[in-house]
Amino acid sequence: MAITQSRNSQLEACIEACLQCLRDCENCTTTCLNSDLVQIMATCIKTCIDCADLCTLCARFMSRNSDFQAQLCGICADACGRCATECSKHDHHEHCRRCAESCRRCAESCRQMSMAMA
Repeated sequence: MAITQSRNSQLEACIEACLQCLRDCENCTTTCLNSDLVQIMATCIKTCIDCADLCTLCARFMSRNSDFQAQLCGICADACGRCATECSKHDHHEHCRRCAESCRRCAESCRQMSMAMA
């Protein structure tokens, strides 16, 4: 029973990490789009949109215990890692710094879930 409870806790933590990452990516995207630096931030915006979409999908797949959740967690971890790297290039902006931190946490959580479910 402890194994199941531990796995459920890990699953819930990963879902929460995905949802927080989604929020931070959406905030980063919106803030970048509303700035005068849209052209300079284009790669950051695109990466955040991809990451947010994958985090949403990953949280949904984990919530319904999909047969594809392990694979999707692996893909989500890769997208979050890429987004963290991109946002870190602009860490002089608070929203990018927060997004990068959230993406790193989500990437780690998704990596762990992917390996635990494989």
